[in-house]
Amino acid sequence: MQPSGFVLEHEELIRTGVFLFLFVMIGTLEAIVPRRRPIVPKRGRWVNNIGMMLLTTGLIRLTVPITAVATAAFATRHGWGIFHLLQVPHMLAVAGSIIALDLIIYLQHILVHAVPALWRIHRVHHADLEYDVTTGIRFHPIEIVLSLAIKMMAIVLLGAPVLAVVLFEAILNGMAMFNHGNFRLPAMWDRILRQVVVTPDMHRVHHSSEIDELNSNFGFNISLWDRLFGTYREQPRMGHENLRIGIEDFRTWKDVIWLPGMLALPFRKKPR
Repeated sequence: MQPSGFVLEHEELIRTGVFLFLFVMIGTLEAIVPRRRPIVPKRGRWVNNIGMMLLTTGLIRLTVPITAVATAAFATRHGWGIFHLLQVPHMLAVAGSIIALDLIIYLQHILVHAVPALWRIHRVHHADLEYDVTTGIRFHPIEIVLSLAIKMMAIVLLGAPVLAVVLFEAILNGMAMFNHGNFRLPAMWDRILRQVVVTPDMHRVHHSSEIDELNSNFGFNISLWDRLFGTYREQPRMGHENLRIGIEDFRTWKDVIWLPGMLALPFRKKPR
């Protein structure tokens, strides 16, 4: 069997395995070496944030007939996309696709902050009152569908190989949990790592309730994009321990922690 065929056949198992391993590992680090002391009880938040992820996953499977990996396989069979037209060597196409998809996710992230209708949906992610591994899986189902549509269009345009898409999906999911982790990295490690990838301290600034900090550090994987496009902010002005997480207009349990409130949040202008 071709490597791409093996990956396509076992895509779900690979992604689920990577997700569970990283979720347990990061959750354990949060318990052992927390970066910030939680104010909101963890149990209720975790139940509802995980519930949002499970609901979203179920809805996607019921309503979206094709996955990103299947899209890549279809484009490959038909020779669609830039990498196929230019006959780029396979491993170079894999690396180029991962980098290009990461740039597209960065630009998409800026877009959902800039367009009011999209921000209504994306603010579900930002309205979490704490910042930990479950924040990284807390996205409204509508946002996941929109993101998947953009991703699939990018895959077809690029002609991204199946292997690239599987790797990118695993990296994106893993990094979303890593850079939302509430665990303490040694300062030297953070300085070194953020030269290449987005660290928890770097992305935490993006979850500030202060507007200028909220509109910075948009990257999920590669930290270069924020520096290149001028959206990088090194530290929050009040420090990480005093950083106020969330959105000022929505700070009640029913609005931002209870699952029905999270689902309704995009359709509300003001808090109750």
